[in-house]
Amino acid sequence: MKSLLTKLTIPICSAAVLALASGCASSGVRNPSGVPVTHMNADEQGFVAGTGVESQDLVMVTDKMARSILGIPQVANAPTPPTIVLDPVDNQTRFPINKEIFLTRIRAQLNIKASGKLIFLARAQMDTLEKERNRKREGQVTASSDPTVQEFKGADYFLTGTLQGMSTRTKAGTSDYILYNFHLIDARTSAIVWEDMAEIKKQGLEDAAYR
Repeated sequence: MKSLLTKLTIPICSAAVLALASGCASSGVRNPSGVPVTHMNADEQGFVAGTGVESQDLVMVTDKMARSILGIPQVANAPTPPTIVLDPVDNQTRFPINKEIFLTRIRAQLNIKASGKLIFLARAQMDTLEKERNRKREGQVTASSDPTVQEFKGADYFLTGTLQGMSTRTKAGTSDYILYNFHLIDARTSAIVWEDMAEIKKQGLEDAAYR
């Protein structure tokens, strides 16, 4: 009898140890479907995907635009770094996405890879900047790097873009084509001195909700 109990106890204990170890290894946050959270690179397409604008599209498009801007004569051959202001992107697609993330990433890529070749102006913070300038004029604050009050720089160029799309939906699924267009506009003449685009088409069985 003792021999039989010993034989039964060993497999049971082993199974318990394996179950405990397995539970520790798979512990963590799980989504409602029971699939563990997966860390991915931003340029990878995950298992949660749709036919709209996703992170891998953002990375591909903005990388291409940043490289293209660096190659134009107005930047590559400029005697002094040109000043650029970001102008809001026009989203004409059916997807309610954060459209300004495109310009944010283009600016970051250019500042990282081409520091000193161009200067972006912080127009979104104009209210704060004007208050600080007024304080300096009134003598309330001083700065060693700026002993005299300087006027704000003007823009040489405006960087903006347009997202346009075409959608088809049938019983067979959903198809979306998106054109990503960006251009640099001369602030003095209104001439478009640079323009580039990327286009992506996707098809899927189900649509997805975008936020």
